[in-house]
Amino acid sequence: MLTYEQVKTKPEVLCAMTSLYAPEFEKLATVFGQMWEQYREAHPTTAQPRQRQRGGGRKATLATPEDKLLFILFYLKTYPLQEVFAFLFGMAQSTACTWLHELSAVLQLTLAELEQIPQRLPPPPSAAAEPPPSKVVALASNTPQELALDGTERRRQRPKDSNKQTEYYSGKKHAHTVKNNVLAGVTDKHIYYLSETYVGKTQDKRICDEEPLQYAPNTILYQDKGFQGHAPAAVIVQQPQKKPRGCALPAEEQIRNALISRIRIVIENIIASIKRCRIVKDVFRNTKAGFDDLVMELACGLHNFRTAERARTT
Repeated sequence: MLTYEQVKTKPEVLCAMTSLYAPEFEKLATVFGQMWEQYREAHPTTAQPRQRQRGGGRKATLATPEDKLLFILFYLKTYPLQEVFAFLFGMAQSTACTWLHELSAVLQLTLAELEQIPQRLPPPPSAAAEPPPSKVVALASNTPQELALDGTERRRQRPKDSNKQTEYYSGKKHAHTVKNNVLAGVTDKHIYYLSETYVGKTQDKRICDEEPLQYAPNTILYQDKGFQGHAPAAVIVQQPQKKPRGCALPAEEQIRNALISRIRIVIENIIASIKRCRIVKDVFRNTKAGFDDLVMELACGLHNFRTAERARTT
């Protein structure tokens, strides 16, 4: 059975399995253990009163917070088949599936506690809410900064339903995909906002229309040509100029486009860092509703955590 004790003294192996170095893993594990206790209190395994003290009975396969964290990070980072994953951790496939969804929720709580989860669209209003919350996402920072916005697609398995096949088919990737928009800082590389997960044929600009963002005045926003027409109020938009049909782009516009591309490459590198978690890089196989959105949020939160921790040590 794979345990944290086996890999904690092998930094290269630990990083390959989790995307984290040992000090980062241990810091995350401390908060993860606290969130696990809170989660178990809020989600008891049975409605019956406890007959023995906690810790009684047969010993759990994932006995420590470190083993639990290794379990979920290993799955997100390497994305093995669940049969293989269960075998490595010494349990049945059905048990591994149950642990997987529970520990994904705990990891989400952990990253939220550390303030590394990007902002999302406000939840839908309840029937009793008066007035209903705004659909506009107000970014936490009220000071102008340089931000970069881009969309990213992830392949998923081909749906069996013909209508869903049409919805998820992306003409750009020539595959069935899901899509998110990502907004990050050019300097600090922190992901400030992650859109909801949309079907693959949704255009980047349409996602911005569905989830309008509220920026600080005079914010500089770098975006590519896929966001043509997206110009939030009081924001300085920097976007490459399209070549006019039938003639060449003027030399000064070519130079400007090259300068914008040199800055925009940061968001491409951030998306590559998000996709260090192969669950958001490989063809997505899970079928549980909403799980494709959750794993993208976790991958973004792990990127923010790594970036923040490594900025402190440099």
